[in-house]
Amino acid sequence: MTEAPIVVENREELLFLLSEASELEHMLMLEYLFAAFSLKTGTSEGLTGEQLEAVRRWERVISEVAAQEMLHLASASNLLTSLGGAPHFSRPNFPQPAKYYPPEFEMALMPFSEQALGHFVFFERPEGMEHDAPELQLASEAMAPLVVPHEQEFATVGHLYRGIERGLERLVERYGERRVFVGPPEAQAARRYFRWPELVPVTDLASARAAIETIVEQGEGARSDRDDAHFGMFLRVLVEFLEFKRRDPDFEPARPVTAAWVRAPGDTNPSDHALITDPTTAGVADLFNSSYEVMLQMLVRFFAHTEETEEQLQTLSMTAVGAMSLLIKPLGQLLTTLPVGAEYPGKTAGPNFEFYRKSYLLPHRHAAWVLIHERLLELADYCARLSTRPSAPADLTTIEDNFRKLAGALEQHIDREGSDTSGGAPASAFSAVLQESELRGDALRAVEVDGIPVVLSRSESGEVCAIGGTCTHLGGPLAEGEREGDVVTCSWHGSQFDLCSGKVVRGPARVPAQRFETRVRDGWIEVRPV
Repeated sequence: MTEAPIVVENREELLFLLSEASELEHMLMLEYLFAAFSLKTGTSEGLTGEQLEAVRRWERVISEVAAQEMLHLASASNLLTSLGGAPHFSRPNFPQPAKYYPPEFEMALMPFSEQALGHFVFFERPEGMEHDAPELQLASEAMAPLVVPHEQEFATVGHLYRGIERGLERLVERYGERRVFVGPPEAQAARRYFRWPELVPVTDLASARAAIETIVEQGEGARSDRDDAHFGMFLRVLVEFLEFKRRDPDFEPARPVTAAWVRAPGDTNPSDHALITDPTTAGVADLFNSSYEVMLQMLVRFFAHTEETEEQLQTLSMTAVGAMSLLIKPLGQLLTTLPVGAEYPGKTAGPNFEFYRKSYLLPHRHAAWVLIHERLLELADYCARLSTRPSAPADLTTIEDNFRKLAGALEQHIDREGSDTSGGAPASAFSAVLQESELRGDALRAVEVDGIPVVLSRSESGEVCAIGGTCTHLGGPLAEGEREGDVVTCSWHGSQFDLCSGKVVRGPARVPAQRFETRVRDGWIEVRPV
């Protein structure tokens, strides 16, 4: 298939294309998260042991791809900043008709299913792949009755990024690198903040090409090796899922989830929306969307920061990542277990990631931190009120605590008088996380410090050790890994870390895990960041 070239004649066109790419990465990430949240989590939901093992494996794959889409969104933001533009986190609400994007990129939230997987494989197909290619046959059959794709503006995500790459080359030829890459490198995201080794500031054409290459190869893969790219990962899940369905036609790995709304948004077709009428479900749905909103405020503030110190940037990035694991994921999974209402018997609600406004930029440092902190506490209070309802799920109590932990992480950096805090914030206080008697032998215990996942262990010499609880490669939970001596192996891709220093013993991870200081007081293990 010959794809029409994307022609870029000026910086404005390049900024527009990168903004469109950002919206695509953002919406693909949310589609994948919706599918992951919809999956069943136990044999009590009708799965056999073998089926549950497969469903957990599929959830890890989809979550890994979603995390990489966040990396791609961060890289697109770096590219925008390098050209003098602003990070772009805005997007339309779901679903979007084909007229908004080229028809092949119609966006909708779907629970895990054969149709959803076919959709995902097609999204991530390699640039230049014919629509009748053998690799796409399964996806094409699974997607029916979705719109049959045809040629248009850009046929694949890779096609769009290659057009952006050629546009960068054209501008550099015309103006030179110094005139093209005018944005400040210090305003961009780097791996020391988000633990992605592939995330680099864009300062010249070479680093721009490297960022684009990471996005394209993680999505569709190199021409010679696509198995480890998103395309190959989704294709393997689809093949395995179809084999399970062949053996047991009644196998349903996902809950009966629909993307339901509390109030229909004004920028989509009202007939496309199921409205939630169950009051508890409506409350959890509002809490989810508000959590998503405050996470976006933290991310946008990070990418558009001004006077923040290095320590404050570290806190802002860790709190935003913590919001994903401590708020977005548990609320999203909880929502898929709750009923939409009597009008939709048997249906459960799924998160719709509602976008309330076009911009989440808080431009002034002190005000931004005060507003985000205030909002987290408001949502904690709302969660507490919601949990008192007779039908409220017990999970809400833990989620309320998570809101307060994240607010606490920000609070130590807020100067109440609004004066400059560049002189440095005081050292973090110790937090009691576990009774010492509960850390025995070679056990690995997962705890949290200011909303940050931490794994506790005892070294072979008896010392209490603490390091960041997520693998710095792709975020696997280290507490679920295998331990040998003072080394833990991540269960996702085999990265190894020293449990006391956080140093990488074996890749693919390249960034050390964060180290935490520990002490024992009055029978409790206390921890604080080093």
